[in-house]
Amino acid sequence: MTQNQVERLIVKYLKNEADLEELESLVLLLNNPDYEQLFRELIRTNYAIDYTMNTYDTSQVKKDLLRKIRQDKMYSIKFRKQAFLKYAAIAILFVGLAYLYQEGTFSGQPAEQIIPKEEAITLELENGKVEIMNILSSKDVRDIQGKLIGKQNKTQLAYSKDAMIETLIYNTLNVPYGKRFELILSDGTKVKLNAGTSLKYPVKFIKGHDRRVYLTGEAYFDVAKDTKHPFIVNAEELNVEVMGTAFNLSAYPEDNTTDVVLVEGSVGLYIQGDTMKNVTSLSPGIKATLDRNLKSIKTEEVNTNLYTGWMQGGLIFRNASFKNIVKKLERHYNIEIIINNEELGNEVFNASFKQETIDKVLSYFNDSYDIDYTIKENTIYIN
Repeated sequence: MTQNQVERLIVKYLKNEADLEELESLVLLLNNPDYEQLFRELIRTNYAIDYTMNTYDTSQVKKDLLRKIRQDKMYSIKFRKQAFLKYAAIAILFVGLAYLYQEGTFSGQPAEQIIPKEEAITLELENGKVEIMNILSSKDVRDIQGKLIGKQNKTQLAYSKDAMIETLIYNTLNVPYGKRFELILSDGTKVKLNAGTSLKYPVKFIKGHDRRVYLTGEAYFDVAKDTKHPFIVNAEELNVEVMGTAFNLSAYPEDNTTDVVLVEGSVGLYIQGDTMKNVTSLSPGIKATLDRNLKSIKTEEVNTNLYTGWMQGGLIFRNASFKNIVKKLERHYNIEIIINNEELGNEVFNASFKQETIDKVLSYFNDSYDIDYTIKENTIYIN
């Protein structure tokens, strides 16, 4: 797309004439720093005058957009979803671009500052002893006999493949809400653990045994290839079996589903109690979802970036209910949010955040969707 075409697309957005497909294209274009700068300049200088030959007030367009969104809120969920999705897509440009706020384009709702709770990442050894993993320092990790089994380097823990261990001995890494951590297993498999995640794994994989680990929460696995020893992730009802591949697995106990998104390679899924004879196979770009209540698995093609953005500290929501968004915000920031508006909890939103504070995220939702909130004793109440 030429710069002139991009300029015209931005102008159509500013005039609220862009359709959903054009808005989605613009969202992707704004990942390019050059186009992001162009977008800033067009807002700052009211560049749309060159195309319309009329006076154009960008601030008024923003007001009109917010008024339309508020008007949509007067309809029932059933009749407004499709119309609202358009405005939700438009709001990605507001929610995802912090500079609109940094330059004073919007004025967020004054509010008491949220102070996320601080909890430590812990490592539980085979005898039950718990060690604190200080992400600001490095140290050797030893077993109960004092043998060196691995090394921690700030936010990464790497196990040695040369440890003198002949039996399966397990450690458990616990990552609280508000934190992330990286683990390298003895076979070279890399695991990135998201907030609120626990992984139980062998200190060293033993020849002749499957490479089996146990996950609660969410993690991204980049599995070292070993055709003789399948790598199996047990996530309660679901088993994911691979030889060597990369995938994201989300299995929080409070969710009704378990999701597996394959980035590269291949995986086989089967429900606990079944075997690989009843496997569901995935190819790259496919997401499998286990409905825990129905004990059934369905698959669909997805953009894998939407499910792996958390590794860079981001949050991406597509057609997500507000109650599910709140759940992820609680995990990401280690805070408590209570929704007092049941109807709002079921509404569908699109939004993208990079590394904003929770205060800015709340301000975005308030300014973009007119969602009111209050803070009391470090708890957020959505009204």
